[in-house]
Amino acid sequence: MSEIIKVGMADLNIATNQEILTTLGLGSCIGLALYDPGTKIGGLVHYMLPDSTKLRNNNNIAKFGDTGIRELYNRMIKAGANPRHMVAKIAGGAKMFEVSGLSGVGNVGERNAEEARLILKELKIPLIAEDCGLNYGRTVELHCDTGLYYIKSVGKEPKAI
Repeated sequence: MSEIIKVGMADLNIATNQEILTTLGLGSCIGLALYDPGTKIGGLVHYMLPDSTKLRNNNNIAKFGDTGIRELYNRMIKAGANPRHMVAKIAGGAKMFEVSGLSGVGNVGERNAEEARLILKELKIPLIAEDCGLNYGRTVELHCDTGLYYIKSVGKEPKAI
């Protein structure tokens, strides 16, 4: 039986082999999974905003894409993951609310997904799969024995990427 490790909002964690990392309620947030197939070490960060430099009160590194992804990467290396073998998958980044005008609030999901792509490129980690955008929430599970990233949404068929 696999142990399930919950990752909350603005949170991150790593796991190994028979463990499953899960996070609930990804709307405009991103659930970014890193995985090393050789060591079967996986990591998951559930971040809410793309950029920590835009806010003063930014103590929670997992709340932001720029700091959360780098922290997850560093923790995985400390746990024994090989950075050259890591791959990434992302889910979330939905446009949950229709906002009129040119407000940046409405496209925070899109900006979150773009931040993931930028940081992964900087870290030289290939983004091998994604399920982002549209207007619905997602719950995800990273199975560290296989590296499969399961995505569940209300009213939709579950899928693995």
